[in-house]
Amino acid sequence: MVRTLDDLALDGVTVGVRIDVNSPLSGGELADDARLRAHVDTLEELLDRGGRVAVLAHQGRPGGEDFSSLSPHAARLDELLEFPVSYTDALWSADARERIAALSPGEALVLENTRFYAEEYMELSPERSARTHLVERLAPAFGAFVNDAFAAAHRSQPSLVGFPQVVPGYAGRVMERELDVLGTVAETPTPRVYVLGGTKVGDSIAVARSVLERGLADRILTTGVVGNVFLLADGVELGTPSAEFIYEGGYFDEIDAASDLLESYEVIELPTDVAVDRDGEREEVSVGDLPADAPAKDVGSETIAGYSLVLENAGTVVLNGPAGVFEEPAFARGTEGIYEAATRATHSIVGGGDTAAALRRLGLTGFDHVSTGGGAALRMLTDEQMPAVEALRQ
Repeated sequence: MVRTLDDLALDGVTVGVRIDVNSPLSGGELADDARLRAHVDTLEELLDRGGRVAVLAHQGRPGGEDFSSLSPHAARLDELLEFPVSYTDALWSADARERIAALSPGEALVLENTRFYAEEYMELSPERSARTHLVERLAPAFGAFVNDAFAAAHRSQPSLVGFPQVVPGYAGRVMERELDVLGTVAETPTPRVYVLGGTKVGDSIAVARSVLERGLADRILTTGVVGNVFLLADGVELGTPSAEFIYEGGYFDEIDAASDLLESYEVIELPTDVAVDRDGEREEVSVGDLPADAPAKDVGSETIAGYSLVLENAGTVVLNGPAGVFEEPAFARGTEGIYEAATRATHSIVGGGDTAAALRRLGLTGFDHVSTGGGAALRMLTDEQMPAVEALRQ
């Protein structure tokens, strides 16, 4: 069992709160604050109940363009919350601990990017994580630890799994909601339809195999690069541009995996037409008329209509990955049409990552649950262990 905020008595307790605010940046400033807004409920509740809140989070990867301090994140949280939020460029130093000790009830302090600390970027066991400098220095300052970073829950890093070994651990509202929804897919209305698209072909095939083996999927609709790989697995000649993209992208081995699934299960549906990029213009080609001498960047109108009918009559729809290159207006039609149809199902769940980004970019709403995590959501859907969740259970 995972304890939640309902089990946490506050009233002046200092709480370490791990959130996931890893966001796109532009010129050193936040370009999208969706992940920050997701944690507002958890932080507001803790502060409103008199908690003294020390926030831990990461931004970017070492060497990446988005690897930066959390100063802009703290400033934005100060705007979003009704309670004061300050920032320190320290993480576990004496200065950081002094700033935490000086917090008053209802005040929050954002500590520096946890990935500025080398051990944080390592996958360590919970027991080993509890012996890192980060946890050993900060744990004595906390009366409780709240993990609300579902998007990073599939990782076993010190700030995620170390603290619950030495400090009482609880799930924040984001974490609680994600576990409640993604952990109970087997209880959702049927028929259950999964739409698997985007470019993460291996992940999508793993999801397909897992849900089919466990009897959780009544139908699987393939789109995007995933759909193109399944078409190749079915013996369809896409044409040189599309085939080269798949081979150069390292998806060659996935064709055999897709072929095995097609042989084992009859409920996997493939696109019946595609939209190719003809000098920047959209041209739709029936699968029967392939190969094409232009790259396929979206599903065609016939596929959109057929898939939409399936989704509108579904009990539950789980969406993971866009149907095409939605960033280009000419090839966003599949993603828009299929996603919009999914909102008319009895229950709709959106996996995070690129799928959630597509929703925001296209202005699509009306889903029952939009996950905050891409890789984490995939782990949940494939029934794999989540180290940060297991740490809370311990």
